[in-house]
Amino acid sequence: MGFKSEPMTTMTPLEDKNSLFTPEIRSQIDKWIGKYPAGWKQSAVMAALSIMQDENGGWLSREIMDDVAAYLDMPPIAVYEVATFYSMYELEPVGRHKVCVCTNISCMINGSDKIVDHLEGKLGVKLGQTTEDNRFTLKEVECLGACGGAPMMQIGKQYYENLAPEKVDEILDGLE
Repeated sequence: MGFKSEPMTTMTPLEDKNSLFTPEIRSQIDKWIGKYPAGWKQSAVMAALSIMQDENGGWLSREIMDDVAAYLDMPPIAVYEVATFYSMYELEPVGRHKVCVCTNISCMINGSDKIVDHLEGKLGVKLGQTTEDNRFTLKEVECLGACGGAPMMQIGKQYYENLAPEKVDEILDGLE
């Protein structure tokens, strides 16, 4: 997804920035800003994007990314670069459950292709697609750092390792 860079509007008054997010969201982002030295609040961009993605049903609109940029005093393009580089950020709506299947080397050697085939058949969608009922989005991802338990997948913040088709069915059937 390409974004045209636009000049950043100067939003210096505190009141303008405070209108970008609810007090609860500002508090969460400010907590992350506080983890960095003064003058380095842009370092909280990944956390801010994650917070906003969670608040927005699992994806980031351009408007949300622009608000994050304004809040962190960053050029919008710098926020877009982060959001488009990392696979954890979604730039389009996703299903209630995002099923991320690792297909990197360890998982591939241990049968992730069979897991992907099984998921595509069970869900009736291909990688990168969402089921008609918006319950599941199936996504291929790079290494998630669970090579010892390959093949693996992530749903939400939960890792599932040592997968076999039967185990995948049990996991999916257990989701609301």
